[in-house]
Amino acid sequence: MVNILRKLYNTDKRELRKFEKIANQVESYADEYGKLSDKQLKAKTPEFKERLQKDESLEDILPEAFAVAREGAKRVLGLYPFHVQVLGGIALHFGNIAEMMTGEGKTLTATMPVYLNALGGKGVHVVTVNEYLSSRDEEEMGQLYKWLGLTVGLNLNSMAPDEKRAAYSCDVTYSTNSELGFDYLRDNMVVYKEQMVQRPLNFAIIDEVDSILIDEARTPLIISGEAERANSDYIRADRFVKTLSEDKSDDDADDDEDHGDYKIDWPTKTISLTRTGIQKACEHFGLKNLYDVENQKLVHHLDQALRANYIMLKDIDYVVQEGEVLIVDSFTGRVMQGRRYSDGLHQAIEAKEGVKIQEESKTQATITYQNFFRMYKKLSGMTGTAKTEEEEFREIYNMQVITIPTNRPVIRVDNPDILYPTLDSKFHAVVDEIKERHSKGQPILVGTVAVESSERLSRLLDKERIPHAVLNAKNHAKEAQIIMNAGQRGAVTIATNMAGRGTDIKLGPGVTELGGLSVIGTERHESRRIDNQLRGRSGRQGDPGETRFYLSLEDDLMKRFGGDRVKDFLDRLSDNDDDKVIESRLITRQVESAQKRVEGNNYDTRKQTLQYDDVMRIQREIIYGERMQVIGEEKSLKDVLIPMLRRTISSQIDMFTQGDRSKWRLDSLRDFIGSSLISEKEADEIDYKNISVDELKQKLYDSVETNYKEKEEALGDPEQMLEFEKVVILRVVDERWTDHIDAMDQLRQSIGLRGYGQLNPLVEYQDSGYRMFEEMISNIEFDVTRLFMKAEIRRNLSR
Repeated sequence: MVNILRKLYNTDKRELRKFEKIANQVESYADEYGKLSDKQLKAKTPEFKERLQKDESLEDILPEAFAVAREGAKRVLGLYPFHVQVLGGIALHFGNIAEMMTGEGKTLTATMPVYLNALGGKGVHVVTVNEYLSSRDEEEMGQLYKWLGLTVGLNLNSMAPDEKRAAYSCDVTYSTNSELGFDYLRDNMVVYKEQMVQRPLNFAIIDEVDSILIDEARTPLIISGEAERANSDYIRADRFVKTLSEDKSDDDADDDEDHGDYKIDWPTKTISLTRTGIQKACEHFGLKNLYDVENQKLVHHLDQALRANYIMLKDIDYVVQEGEVLIVDSFTGRVMQGRRYSDGLHQAIEAKEGVKIQEESKTQATITYQNFFRMYKKLSGMTGTAKTEEEEFREIYNMQVITIPTNRPVIRVDNPDILYPTLDSKFHAVVDEIKERHSKGQPILVGTVAVESSERLSRLLDKERIPHAVLNAKNHAKEAQIIMNAGQRGAVTIATNMAGRGTDIKLGPGVTELGGLSVIGTERHESRRIDNQLRGRSGRQGDPGETRFYLSLEDDLMKRFGGDRVKDFLDRLSDNDDDKVIESRLITRQVESAQKRVEGNNYDTRKQTLQYDDVMRIQREIIYGERMQVIGEEKSLKDVLIPMLRRTISSQIDMFTQGDRSKWRLDSLRDFIGSSLISEKEADEIDYKNISVDELKQKLYDSVETNYKEKEEALGDPEQMLEFEKVVILRVVDERWTDHIDAMDQLRQSIGLRGYGQLNPLVEYQDSGYRMFEEMISNIEFDVTRLFMKAEIRRNLSR
């Protein structure tokens, strides 16, 4: 392990030495370009483009292009990138993750590789976590690119397809990660090529790359359509589970009696009915056996109602705003707009909260962030916290994390954690700390893990009459303004999971003398990275600052991992019940050990999600590739359609004519021919007892050719014939693909049970998924055959 770490560290140093040489080359042009007029500096852009069209590469012109962007930033933005920012820009250009501390100017750093790569004419995407940051960066940094002669676009959720297409056609496009993914999925659902909005995915720089590629990678992007309504089932299940009580007895208890109706396993966050609960359900719904096959749907609704009522917590997992249930991202504390829990859980929560239950949906297209971003020709990212996830970035995305030195030394003081026995004692200590620092005028940023904690602390501060601002999932629209003011004298800011990333906290006048920004964490997050993000808000650009985490034995992380061991340690160290407060590096190490275990579990989960999605990725690429061939065709799809029909005829006839003639399934054969290929009358006239298999196939092949010619003549226009062919193929493909996604999702949920039979669930999923895909392709070809052959042409086809 030590050797691996040393090797990684040496890789970092080796890469930085290489980048240093290039950065020195960039800076060698400073004086020369500083003397150029605005017109001469702007003229460099067409010059670079011309050189790239000849035989030079991006790497050949990198030092000069970076120097132009640097000088342009000084003139347009009033900002001149430091040496370390040039280093960061080089790291980004070569497809790495530049880890730069908060306040080191990542947004400005990105301008140099963005400018260089945009010169190639294939488009650069700058990816942010929310639309506020996309809009802000496009407006501010966009001035530089436009001044240098490039086009800049902004891609927003509210835009019409034409506006999106214009944004994507620009040299530089700002967008959120989710909008990029959804646009990709939508592009692969269109009927006409000109309806697509994206160009091929070329180069992306992802801001807050850990948030997007790690935290959000657990949830796939899904485009859904409406399915059948079953709102009454959710309400019935919800009303029943609300009458139940929890079994809180010890699992190791000797008695066999249930002490409640349901039991929760908090480490795994699973919930199930006890025998008593099952009996109550049977009595309530008038059933003999709750788990009979015909009650499967009810059992599913009960499971989701139990999860909704007793596992999913309001203001932690979700919030209710304007009669709508919105998911809260557990890492950023932000509302995840447009995202819904799957498999009926979202509807169960809506029933729990008494808001309108939205229709169940059926997945029409889906992709994980891992597989979407791996489609880019080149990918890079920047963040203040990536080293703890270095292995994942390397294994999943083939990206190296390069730690860029700070412009000035870090002088912030990170104090050891303090542990309290209860939540109450912890929060009162936090309030006392805030009061003391606030009385001096020192600005304080308080980080909480959940909305509930931030509101609890806010109420306590209200009692003490301490003015403060609260930043959480309920008001993240104001986050930038709140964060910008967090460094002013006397400011007290409460932030959930450091929402507001992307906005610097600059110290106000006189704050440096007071010790800079004080950061107080009210709980450790399950990821060290999130804690580091909170810490990193203090001490930017050599500013003074101080950080400390306040913990309690009742914190979620402590309860789930190692709470008893820490409690025993606390009991040994403290004899006085009133003085059970421990400040120790040992506690910090214990907590970080628990965090590493959780991070490992989370990585395994994301890796497994990716391994399963890789099966879908291969299938998705085949379907989308075939689809693209169909919608991109401009003359005729005859060369695609006729072989498809012939394959269907051949395989179906082979299936019904196996063995000698006495074993032929003539009735089934006649039914297939009459229902799918020719008229019932023509099918009945075939002499099945005397015709050979090859003669029968040839007869039906001829009927396909005849049918095709008749349709061509009936339409009379090659364009309308092409239109008809596209409609037939795409309608079948989209319907069958949607059903297949649904079937694969069900397979994914049930495949784990095969592990009990000593089978590898992933291998089983791959094998079953392959067979299901082959079956889907066969069904597509069968349906296209029947639809094409049996369709009646009407002369009102129009685009």
